[in-house]
Amino acid sequence: MAKAALISAVPPLMVKTAANPGGLPKQVFDGMQAQLAANRSQFYRDLPEGPFYGFNRPGVKASEAIIQNWWRQGMMGGAKAHYDGIVAFSQTDFTDDLKKITVPVLVMHGDDDQIVPYAEAGPLSAKLLKKGTLKTYKGFPHGMPTTQADTINADTASVPESLTLSPLAPFGSAAFKTPLFGVYLEPSDIDRGCRC
Repeated sequence: MAKAALISAVPPLMVKTAANPGGLPKQVFDGMQAQLAANRSQFYRDLPEGPFYGFNRPGVKASEAIIQNWWRQGMMGGAKAHYDGIVAFSQTDFTDDLKKITVPVLVMHGDDDQIVPYAEAGPLSAKLLKKGTLKTYKGFPHGMPTTQADTINADTASVPESLTLSPLAPFGSAAFKTPLFGVYLEPSDIDRGCRC
């Protein structure tokens, strides 16, 4: 891999621990698991309708098409995998992984991310990376690759040559607007089993 981008990504660690006092309490993620177990369909409706895309903010117009598409994608996955995935994304400490990355990484994060709080993710990830560059988006939500796709795509397309990205799909395509765990990798990296 020659370069990468982290977009609204969870690293370095989301859950509050002694080493990560600014993280979210474990009860937040336990609550997400309880909601998912109680009514998965409703969970996959409530999250995009509210905080994921910032549709719960005053003056923000919700997009029913985006909400329904998010629900559709969620319902296509396995319930057990989603339940376990909440633990994986919230409790996995990526600190050492970030320190090992030697390629240039563009860290893109909205300061109104209600899913992965900005202060404990974007700036910390950029500091831990050997060649990290932080780009902060004022007022952008977690789902900014979808709700602000034009801005995100333009910014990734116009980064300096040292940070030019190689997404799995061409810039501006539908696939590019929804990153896999906030990380864009070369197909060869996925074939090698890259942890992302």
